[in-house]
Amino acid sequence: MKSLEICEIFYSLQGESNYMGMPCIFVRLARCNLRCSYCDTQYSYAPGNRMSFEKIISEIAMYPAKVVEFTGGEPLWQEDTPQLMQILLDMGYKVLMESNGAMYIDEIPHEVIKILDVKCPGSGEAGSFQRANLSLMAAWDELKFVLTGFHDYRYAVDFITQYKLEGRVIHFSPVTTMLPAEQLAEWMLRDGVQAKLSLQLHKILNLR
Repeated sequence: MKSLEICEIFYSLQGESNYMGMPCIFVRLARCNLRCSYCDTQYSYAPGNRMSFEKIISEIAMYPAKVVEFTGGEPLWQEDTPQLMQILLDMGYKVLMESNGAMYIDEIPHEVIKILDVKCPGSGEAGSFQRANLSLMAAWDELKFVLTGFHDYRYAVDFITQYKLEGRVIHFSPVTTMLPAEQLAEWMLRDGVQAKLSLQLHKILNLR
């Protein structure tokens, strides 16, 4: 019987993608291969509760939404994650996955909306992103840059230019304790950056 290590399963509003604001069931997987300086879910580093696919699906079915997001930790750190994604797709769920981008996405079902985080220098994990994932992304997949200051902003802008990513859905998300959203907005407006300013809606609304 297939199973995964789960940190938590909960129901909230999607807060950090093109699906922002939609009711969503979150499956937070345990363990992560990176240690970002600003991580706000360090509790997910620890081993989780081993749950069978059947148990996970039964908990998901308790909620009225038809959108499920796999997050972490790092959902791709567990090799059976793609299999559960496919089962949920076959059941009619829209499936999202937020990944730190440091692992290949080649085994993820094509229909999954993949939100990949390109780590900037302020994270302490710059260079971890697998560039090969850029060619594996579908047209509906998204990229996210979490920014701590101007150095991260320049890194993100240069990354977009270097890999010719204009036209993709790209989010710039400030660590607001270090970079005020208003300041980031000014830089983006000045430079005409082809990205969206993305704030964490669930935190603004004091949701989990």
